[in-house]
Amino acid sequence: MALIVQKYGGSSVGTPERIQAVAERVIRTRKEGDEVVVVLSAMSGETDRLLALAHTMSATPDERELDLLLSTGERVAIALLAMALKARGYPARSLTGRQVGIVTDDVHTRARIERVAADRVREALAEGVIPVVAGFQGINEKSDVTTLGRGGSDTTAVALAAALKADRCDIYTDVDGVYTTDPNIVPTAARLEKISYEEMLEMASLGAKVLQTRSVEFAMNYHVPVRVLSSFSEAPTGTLVTKEDREMEQVVVSGVAYDRNQAKITLLGVPDRPGIAARLFGGIARENVVVDMIIQNISQEGLTDISFTVPRVDAKKAMNVVSELAREIGANDVQLTDDIAKVSIVGVGMRSHSGVAATMFETLAREGINIMMISTSEIKISCVMDAKYTELAVRALHDAFNLGNRP
Repeated sequence: MALIVQKYGGSSVGTPERIQAVAERVIRTRKEGDEVVVVLSAMSGETDRLLALAHTMSATPDERELDLLLSTGERVAIALLAMALKARGYPARSLTGRQVGIVTDDVHTRARIERVAADRVREALAEGVIPVVAGFQGINEKSDVTTLGRGGSDTTAVALAAALKADRCDIYTDVDGVYTTDPNIVPTAARLEKISYEEMLEMASLGAKVLQTRSVEFAMNYHVPVRVLSSFSEAPTGTLVTKEDREMEQVVVSGVAYDRNQAKITLLGVPDRPGIAARLFGGIARENVVVDMIIQNISQEGLTDISFTVPRVDAKKAMNVVSELAREIGANDVQLTDDIAKVSIVGVGMRSHSGVAATMFETLAREGINIMMISTSEIKISCVMDAKYTELAVRALHDAFNLGNRP
């Protein structure tokens, strides 16, 4: 008997009929002889509806109160699924993040999980009851409700699987796996049968929306095998996210990812002296803004330029910090460019194959695409460019690395 954590996203529970279909799938898993724990997102559109409701009260809703409001979406979904399971003769118990013992830090609207007790989940399993857990939410040490940010239900599911030492975590969504790139841009994109944790982590952080970044971090750190499956298909296919093996290393590039939700900030004419970068990025960090790519030009006449990228949603907060620092240090100007995109190639095989960067840059040059910024790691190369070239770049790179012909 295996212990499987199944997570269903908003589209999978978007209507009462879809919740009934999820109940049938959960029951099939039980009939196959496996124990199952279910984690749910809110019904599709519900979180956006609650956010809109909050903004009718305040242009900038208090984040503590916002978390309490947003947490209700998942509570509705878990109660409905528990009812559907019980109506079919299968004992079930809905549990909130508080009841499960998902303890987070104090950062509202984007909290990070610190520990998972899961005692009541274990009790339910021992009694033969199917636990149905609210994703996306937890509590801090003050017992205030917190939420984990967009896609946080993935993180809940994998963290719970790690705490329970589950055999696998199945993430059910509206796509049937991880593809070499977005099939909406490249119709020949191929579904990957398996992908390493590192590759999936890079692709998730680079804009691939199949899995949330922190969920992959949990899976990698606690060695939880994760399968990505479609709740709209009965086919037992999907993509397995697991540890790297020799077969994966033979593939140079596994996928092309893109992210249009980026903004570039440039601080011009910065005095080139120790401590400036620390003040700049320290101030941004205190605003809980994540900085991605950073470039500092060679100093000329004692002045330099610093460019970096942040999520577009955080650009205003970052600009406030940068503008204040610019006044303090006498920098020449601050510029914001939000019509940009980051296009990346990812593959563990890049560690052992040469010429990958050259192929990428030659491909983009051949298409007349100018590169604003470049960032690399052992298994990825990212380029920032004008947003209007995103689809062209993705298609060209997908063809250049022959990704549509994956076995």
